[in-house]
Amino acid sequence: MSHSYNKIWIHAIGATKDRQPLISQEIETALHDFIYSQLKELGCPVRIINGMLDHIHCLFLLNPQKSIAEIIKQIKGSSSHFINEQNLIPDKFLWQTGYAAFSIGESGLDQVFRYIKNQKQHHSKKTFEREYNGFLKLYGLDQS
Repeated sequence: MSHSYNKIWIHAIGATKDRQPLISQEIETALHDFIYSQLKELGCPVRIINGMLDHIHCLFLLNPQKSIAEIIKQIKGSSSHFINEQNLIPDKFLWQTGYAAFSIGESGLDQVFRYIKNQKQHHSKKTFEREYNGFLKLYGLDQS
């Protein structure tokens, strides 16, 4: 083959440090917009960003020139800096060290999009911990 092709959708999940409820409605839009612009600058077109008080979901195309770890590190670091520099919350904003990132095939894209879009309704029935453990189990990474 003379050309290289890839189209790898990533569903990334990140939680606030100690899962503190730091992402209030007052800062949610500013945070999502900032992360959207950062992903775009990194060459990762975004399909959707949404979350809850203590975590966030992003669905984006992976830039083939970057690793997932590089992208997540940049997003978490720059967004923490943004929130703290702008004094958007009274406490210091930090993300947890870890994250989850899963590849999504074209056939599953709409389902993941709807899932991320409906986070508020989804979490009225399921905790973040149950959700996260469910993802680990689904992708064969169950810790138990």
